[in-house]
Amino acid sequence: MRLPFFLPALLFAGLLAPLSALAEDGFVPLFNGKDFSGWTNVNCAPSTWSFNEEGLLVCTGKPIGEIRTERMYQNFILELEWRHLVPKGNAGVFVWADDITAKGQPFIRGVEIQVLENAYGNTKSYTTHGDIFPIHGAKMKPTNGRGGVRSFPTEFLSNPSPEWNHYRIECNDGTIKLWVNGTKVNEGRECLPKKGYICLESEGGVVHYRNVRIKELPDTPVTPEETAIADRGYETFYNGVDLSGWQRSSDRWKAKDWNLVFTEKPNSDQGGFLISKDLSVHSRIIFDIRFLSDSGSLSLYPAGLERQFIKFDPNAPKDPPEILTTPYVSKALEKPGKWNRVEIHRMSNGLKMKVNGIDSLEWLWDVLWTLETPTPFAFSTNSPLEMANFYIKDESSPPPAKDPFGR
Repeated sequence: MRLPFFLPALLFAGLLAPLSALAEDGFVPLFNGKDFSGWTNVNCAPSTWSFNEEGLLVCTGKPIGEIRTERMYQNFILELEWRHLVPKGNAGVFVWADDITAKGQPFIRGVEIQVLENAYGNTKSYTTHGDIFPIHGAKMKPTNGRGGVRSFPTEFLSNPSPEWNHYRIECNDGTIKLWVNGTKVNEGRECLPKKGYICLESEGGVVHYRNVRIKELPDTPVTPEETAIADRGYETFYNGVDLSGWQRSSDRWKAKDWNLVFTEKPNSDQGGFLISKDLSVHSRIIFDIRFLSDSGSLSLYPAGLERQFIKFDPNAPKDPPEILTTPYVSKALEKPGKWNRVEIHRMSNGLKMKVNGIDSLEWLWDVLWTLETPTPFAFSTNSPLEMANFYIKDESSPPPAKDPFGR
């Protein structure tokens, strides 16, 4: 039997209709299901994020950290589907976030939309079903608060592991609205920043994502104070799962998730070196450190092990004289137990350093000695401490295009 002459045309039109609808609704995918084009690694390992054979984005949950978009977004609708593979799993979506992690944290300043698995449970301070809250310096007024900055969902609609859930996150002029599985359940207002990066978080739970897509909305006026910190070109050089790329002279140096630690050993004053990979001559380096002992200190050899070192000692006099080649930088350090951020600008003839945002050191090498080739940084201590958030920016030449995980 022959088909009516117009039926093939109708079938062809029917095939085109869904594609046209998809194009006309304004949404575009944020992942291609194959690689991380359009995304950058903030502080995770190459093993943390991958795509499986079905094109699903898979997160191992280790270490705690994030990946983020390469570009900032201001007003938009973000849709995604997620499922936890392990009960009590933890994860999250960040919006309007900075480029790198906050001091002493594995997380970026921004606003988080919680992605907890149902078995995690509900308390007065959090629920598992779509809390919204600012983190690490961001601000937000909750619509459904309990005396703090966190906004709680009005209904509990998320499905347990291993079922899929759908989030619709609308971010517009500092207001965030969340729909869980088709129903609006939460809202936060007057957010700061209200323009920044979108992040997906790794936080201990094995999570799958699919159909991650975005629709941009018209911009509204935004000031520099309302904008997150833009990409400064930093790349992480500690992966959070092992000491790949590092050398150590003592097994007291250990990888401990997002922290790199020098562990306490009773009745021992044995110290140890930790040596980084070769770092560019002209570079900027960031790392965070906190001392866990009242007698703790750390020596930094900024040009390798041959010569020159800086001593970090939170209990040293605040204005000591320079002793031999050891400039003290204690005046800007926090007390033991609190995190410090160290920012170093290394050049061929010396370095400049800030500690907790305070100019702490400008040091020129010996006039007869300059750096001409990449060299490592080396750290030495004999007291328990934690370090984290190792970032480097190579300023010697334009960096080549590469996989954001360095693979």
